[in-house]
Amino acid sequence: MSPLVETVLFVFGLVALGYLAGATGYLRSETGDALSEFAIGVALPLLLFRTMIGADFHGSAPWSLWATYFIAVTVAWTAGHLVTTRMFGRDGQAGVVGGVSSAFSNLVLLGIPFMLGVFGQEGFEILSLIVSVHLPTMMMASIILFEMFGPRRSEPMHPVVIIRDFLRKILTNPLIVGILAGLAWRATGVPMPGLATRFIDALANIAGPVALFAMGLGLKKFGISGNIKPALALSVLKLMLMPAVALLFAWLFGLPPLSAKVAVAAASLPSGVNSYLIATQFGTGQALASNQMTIATACAVATTAFWLTIATMVFG
Repeated sequence: MSPLVETVLFVFGLVALGYLAGATGYLRSETGDALSEFAIGVALPLLLFRTMIGADFHGSAPWSLWATYFIAVTVAWTAGHLVTTRMFGRDGQAGVVGGVSSAFSNLVLLGIPFMLGVFGQEGFEILSLIVSVHLPTMMMASIILFEMFGPRRSEPMHPVVIIRDFLRKILTNPLIVGILAGLAWRATGVPMPGLATRFIDALANIAGPVALFAMGLGLKKFGISGNIKPALALSVLKLMLMPAVALLFAWLFGLPPLSAKVAVAAASLPSGVNSYLIATQFGTGQALASNQMTIATACAVATTAFWLTIATMVFG
């Protein structure tokens, strides 16, 4: 077994173990919620904090990297919206859910441990550049589309209110806080005290396995019920179209090999829970979002390995 295949199986194997723990009743779904809160609220922010302090981003070509990834996001989101509304006849709100499901990669719970396992610390540092922009960009896009397609209010929200709510959500997001705090500490040039380093390392080092197990345990409560055909169509867009576009533009922009492979791998990851949360906000498309997330996560074991192999062949 090649190291690449073994790493992919290990990462998704941890997700599968979490799912089995929930499916067999060994652990309750509430345990998955608690583990996810710990991973997102404590362990992963500390991992990002530590990375921002010591990372060397030289040669990662951030502008080309961001352009590559977000062109892929735009193409996949547009395709998902059109497939949902034109092919399956759903309304605009469901179209937003379809677009998000086709373009919002699970870069945190799945992506961070995945990149660490496949590409090591250097690959994770490149992913951190995407994560730092990905969260604000996707949140702002979701807020704008929610205003466009969501329930009509008697009075539209003032742009200042929208911006204020956006900034509040961003600046209180633990992942963004971890990134900004790490950059701020790095700017001071002060070395981290030894005891603080031990605390940070102890929690940051378990972030990956805990996040993967929690993700699998969380999948149990979503399941699959109806909307199979549109969920399958959106999964194809997420797992095949989006990484294909990322690979094309990584090649056109001449990204460094590792940056190109990270961009393609990030684009090939399945959707996370954000599409379901947005569907819940709209009050429509919850089953579509949850089915797509479950199907895409199961299929990503094979498709992500496929795109990693292709990216390695193209970029070395």
